[in-house]
Amino acid sequence: MRVLVAEDDEALRSVLERGLKRAGYVVDTVADGSDALEYLRTYDYEVVVLDWRMPVVSGIEVVRSLRRSGDGVPILMLTARDMPTDRVLGLDEGADDYMVKPFDFPELLARLRALQRRPSSAQLPRLCVGDLVYDPVTRIVRAGGTTLSLTHTELGVLEVLLKRSPAVVTRQSIAIQVWQDEADAVGSNTIDVHVAHLRSKLSGAHVRIDTHRGVGYRLLAS
Repeated sequence: MRVLVAEDDEALRSVLERGLKRAGYVVDTVADGSDALEYLRTYDYEVVVLDWRMPVVSGIEVVRSLRRSGDGVPILMLTARDMPTDRVLGLDEGADDYMVKPFDFPELLARLRALQRRPSSAQLPRLCVGDLVYDPVTRIVRAGGTTLSLTHTELGVLEVLLKRSPAVVTRQSIAIQVWQDEADAVGSNTIDVHVAHLRSKLSGAHVRIDTHRGVGYRLLAS
């Protein structure tokens, strides 16, 4: 799952990036609101962590722009602005949650998980094909009631295939959503290797991953 962190403090941005990656997220980071909007036009994100005070375009302006365009991506504002009027304004403009710096990182992760649990028209809480069930919040995969052990990368690939099933998902789409550097994944056999491992681990489930040579993969009930 892909997360955007928009924070102009380089040290804090680095801390957030390292911590979120350890938690299994694919993380993009930007230092100003203008770049944040550009990334949001390019990628699909599960959630956005957004600072209020940023150069060029402020965090609150990013929120307003997204909500005016109808983009419902969950937004967690992370800011030093701690006045009740600031929190009210941020939430009223469209932020889904609000944390004041300094913050506790485990709490930030818990709040991100809570935002992911909120149902939306674009994403159901659980993803199912055949007897395969994946909860993107708990990151638990079950097949016929048995819990499967998958790596972070395998989970990312499976989530993309589940979301798009029964459609074919291009290699580039998989790379964009799962790998930090999508160009490296597309230009090598990295994706194929992880799909092969995933096939092996799903061998007992009533699903199959079809290969469409030169295009990508699709997940189907078998």
